[in-house]
Amino acid sequence: MDHSLAGRVVLITGSSRGIGASIAEAFAKAGAHPIINYVKTKEKAELFAAYLCETYAVDAVAIKADVTDEAAVSAMIEAIVEEFDTIDIVVNNALYHYTFDPDARKKAWEVEWKDYEQQLHGSLKGTYHVCKYIIPVMKANTNGKIINMTTNLLHRPVVPYHDYNTAKGAVMTYSHNLAADLGMFGITVNCVAPGLVYPTDASRRTKEEVKEGIIRETPLRRIARPEDITGSVLYLASSWANFVTGQTIVVDGGLNMT
Repeated sequence: MDHSLAGRVVLITGSSRGIGASIAEAFAKAGAHPIINYVKTKEKAELFAAYLCETYAVDAVAIKADVTDEAAVSAMIEAIVEEFDTIDIVVNNALYHYTFDPDARKKAWEVEWKDYEQQLHGSLKGTYHVCKYIIPVMKANTNGKIINMTTNLLHRPVVPYHDYNTAKGAVMTYSHNLAADLGMFGITVNCVAPGLVYPTDASRRTKEEVKEGIIRETPLRRIARPEDITGSVLYLASSWANFVTGQTIVVDGGLNMT
């Protein structure tokens, strides 16, 4: 069996920077054609796509779409299929606006329902829109890989970001249900749950004492870098994982042992 990702068309949402960019570059390095989805960083996304094309001799394109906007997602999927004829792999990585600040977070008695709604809108609705429009493409191919990014905080809320963690928990449950329905079409659905990843925009407010505490409790004795997350994503996207679906790989150096 050919386990290569070469020639595969991969949509990575929110991939002009941070973890998404590392995932996109890892796919390009493996010979896949990454679609760089962005919302505001047009110049950065286009420069990144050009870099991937030149460095790895793949076809990488940048495409704007807010994943919480159903019409924009529909148009994005249509444009990708028109250009590449198909989409083989989707990584739902886009992060809705959130400030990861252990001191400034809302406690259980302060969080409002609107906070939950905002995160459900960003995490679950965004993932739902992409899946809604990619499923017909993958069903027609009787093959496909959907990988949804969650968080290790679902398994151990070291910092209880109530609204964010709850929304990511919904994404995990949504993924389980998708896996149950889509398996008959040869489509797998899995999650990757990173721990704290540094440096990224999301982790810039994480204080040194918090990072030091996590490092002490992590068997591998360090915090993840963006490139540490890519291996699990590529595994789930490859034929090595053809019989793996409805699962979550926690990538946090052993902080959680499930």
